Amino acid sequence: MRSFAAPPTFRVPASGSLTDDVLAQVAAQPGTVGFSRTDPDAPSAWEDVTYREFRDEVVELAKGLIAAGIGPGDRVGLMSATRYEWTLVDYAIWWAGAVSVPIYESSAVDQVCWILADSGAVACFVESAAHLDRVNEVRDQLPELTHLWSLDGGGLRSLRALAGDIDDEQVEARRAAVTPESIATLIYTSGTTGRPKGCVLTHGNFMFELGVVTQELDALFDLDDASTLLFLPLAHIFARIIEIGCVRAGVRLGHTADIKDLLASFEAFQPSFILAVPRVLEKVFNSASQRARADGRGTIFDAAARTSIEWSRARDNGGAGLRLRLKHSMFDRLVYARLRAALGGRTRYAVCGGAPLGERLTHFFRGIGVPVLEGYGLTETTAALPVNLPHATRVGTVGRPLPGNVGPARRRRRAAVSRRAGVPRLLERRGGDCRRAGRGRLVPCRRHRGDRRRRLRPDHRPPEGDPGDGRRQERRPRHARGPHPGLPAGQPGPRRR
Repeated sequence: MRSFAAPPTFRVPASGSLTDDVLAQVAAQPGTVGFSRTDPDAPSAWEDVTYREFRDEVVELAKGLIAAGIGPGDRVGLMSATRYEWTLVDYAIWWAGAVSVPIYESSAVDQVCWILADSGAVACFVESAAHLDRVNEVRDQLPELTHLWSLDGGGLRSLRALAGDIDDEQVEARRAAVTPESIATLIYTSGTTGRPKGCVLTHGNFMFELGVVTQELDALFDLDDASTLLFLPLAHIFARIIEIGCVRAGVRLGHTADIKDLLASFEAFQPSFILAVPRVLEKVFNSASQRARADGRGTIFDAAARTSIEWSRARDNGGAGLRLRLKHSMFDRLVYARLRAALGGRTRYAVCGGAPLGERLTHFFRGIGVPVLEGYGLTETTAALPVNLPHATRVGTVGRPLPGNVGPARRRRRAAVSRRAGVPRLLERRGGDCRRAGRGRLVPCRRHRGDRRRRLRPDHRPPEGDPGDGRRQERRPRHARGPHPGLPAGQPGPRRR
């Protein structure tokens, strides 16, 4: 078997947990704004939260959870749209030594019942009265579920009222007892072809992934004014890894669930990079095209789009000539600057996953000055396996394997590996299987009642390989999974095995 390895550049520490990132930010920059949340009284405005304020809120909720009887390792469900309180509760659960079990806010009643029952959840946070009714409908089938809190119904306020019963030493002892081997979360698959199955991810899994991702994507995370606006569901590993990565790297993080008015949110928040799925980028392009036609500038927009694509392709083939550079410069003033302004005016990159983005659209965004970094990953691998990097991007692929990954190719019919600058490209094989192994990143799915435990092979690879076909070899199975109702614009749900 032929394989391609990227040596690890990060080592998971022997102790600690994801909550250490919050304490590190408080120690380094307590008064720095780490989060911006929407103001309930003025949805278009943003209210800043410093790292010290976030830490205090998390500790207070963690005390409430401990006072309510949540013990180390207990499973706590979290069913909500993307909002600041999602991240707040996520870290409070970890601070109390418990395990979060995210549930898509659009999940059907039977899926909610199965996930809560199968995970053995003893408590659950829901967002709204509708979600509360959904859980109460099957409450009699959940004997282990003893607590149910509503974010909109004063659930956090009731927990804060219990916080006085727990002193600082108790909550810190609970937090300090968590290690890299401790389970951080159980993420369930979409269940499009059967019952959802849970995937165990430890604190160490996230720590390894974040250590690598923040190193390799330093152009995104290591900026003084770095910020991003999350709008994808945090029940999905794609958004979750960015959420935790922003806390680790000190990137200002905003949340919104308003997909319909996303461009207005971008203009108000002004992120330095965005996390997106192809449908969102398609929407940006189509909205700009329709607006240009409505203003009688459709011909100019079409010419600008062709020029941006031509200019981007020329970058991969020796660079643009003088005439193309002049055209590109002209359209940058007339068209591209307006498009960048529609994304907030500060957006340097877009990170895209979930499905393949069309090659022309990828060239278009790079041509207007917002390069798209496509990647591929699984829930089971704590998100990204390969990803295009700012300094190493090849349009039409999902990039090179991140450090610490091995991507073997099993020969089926023929295997053609493309190399550029002497570096093997993980996702440019044809006719082969895509298998991967990453040290410290793959863990077995959780044991399901009445179901056989899925185990990894001794070499840490999944038991099945995905069929490869050029640039889409790691992506094609994602289409086969079908859309997940909890993701915007038909984004495929988490992979199930």
